Amino acid sequence: MPALDARLPLVQDLDLNGQVVLVRVDHNVVEKGVIKDAFRIDSTFGLIHHIAAKGGFPILMTHVGRTRDSKTGHIKTGSATAVEPVVEYLNRKLAAEMVIPNLEIHPELGIQKLDKGALTPLINQLKARKIGGIYLPNTRWFAGEESKDEKTQELAKDLASLADFYVNDAFGSWQPHASTYDVAKIIPSAAGFLMQKELAHLDLVLNPKRPFVAVIAGSKYDTKIGPLNQIYDKVDHLILGGVIYNAYLAAKTGIKVAGVDEADVELAKGLVAKDKALGKILEPEFVVESPSLDRYDPAKVKTINLADFRAGQEYQYFLDVGPASFNNPKIAQVFQEAKTIFINAVMGKTPEFGAGSARIYTEIGRSKGAKKLFGGGDTLTELKNLTPGVYLEALDDPSYYFFTGGGAVLTAIESGAYGLKPVAALLKS
Repeated sequence: MPALDARLPLVQDLDLNGQVVLVRVDHNVVEKGVIKDAFRIDSTFGLIHHIAAKGGFPILMTHVGRTRDSKTGHIKTGSATAVEPVVEYLNRKLAAEMVIPNLEIHPELGIQKLDKGALTPLINQLKARKIGGIYLPNTRWFAGEESKDEKTQELAKDLASLADFYVNDAFGSWQPHASTYDVAKIIPSAAGFLMQKELAHLDLVLNPKRPFVAVIAGSKYDTKIGPLNQIYDKVDHLILGGVIYNAYLAAKTGIKVAGVDEADVELAKGLVAKDKALGKILEPEFVVESPSLDRYDPAKVKTINLADFRAGQEYQYFLDVGPASFNNPKIAQVFQEAKTIFINAVMGKTPEFGAGSARIYTEIGRSKGAKKLFGGGDTLTELKNLTPGVYLEALDDPSYYFFTGGGAVLTAIESGAYGLKPVAALLKS
């Protein structure tokens, strides 16, 4: 495994005995009050056990969902984005009571102030080992978490005042917020075990063994344009899916596709021009068209061959790539010869349009000589749902690695692993 930057402070080098440890995790796995996949929670068990074994006292925190209205600044709280499901899961799995402090929550302004007075009795119980840990409410319920103003600095100072050390184990939470970035500049800080593992494996994407194949999909082209251009320069072969692929096809062939912004098509023209010279993009030759994004009517769904495209033609929604695309012997050969495969892709709009994703995951599973690196979030969830056999095999196969944050990987491809702001903050700790 590649070595970590020697400047990165590590949790295993801290003397935690008798110390309160504030831990930022990425337990953003709750959807409408239910845990959709516990992989990210399970991935932090090693750190939680380590803190306890070394005599430390953990205070955990994570964000859940999107709570802030960008126009009004209001913060939406409630059961849909609460941490209670995560804490209930931890208490079942760890057999150690985690307690959520009872803080004052405004229905539109969230938690205006981290009341240390409300936390002091719990911290005393924690130090007396009457409870196993404290788990703060959703960090995005706090007024300063995302605001990037004086409230952010106030929240960071309040968080820092709770603990002796700060440990960041939230690789997937790459945005520089109070709980991921600002607090690390105030008290001694270090990278957790998962963060270390993710950074080490990220080097396999940034400095891959070749041939290097990437599979990238997304619902919006403009959010991926930076990392997409960077990864194009790194790969030997690139396969696109989702709206990214639709925008690329519209830019290349002159067709119009429902749901694809003209601005995205204009952006994609740069990639089309680039690929005309270098020819790295492998195009799945079939797309699946549907008249509706919301209603699945099999009678109205049809598969279209790219060879039939003509400039000026208008199409309804392309919601998947046709699985027959991967019968192409050239694509099969590319996967068989690959030494590194990075997958941050759900090829279609699941669950109705999952056939393309299932087929490409199966093809990747047949690649025996490659290191297969899956981006987190939806990619991992759909791998498990659509191809459970591949997923179960991957759990015991060292050639696979599952990142907990696909967005973090794409951002790091653009900025470099240690260019991620929360990681950079640790380097300066």
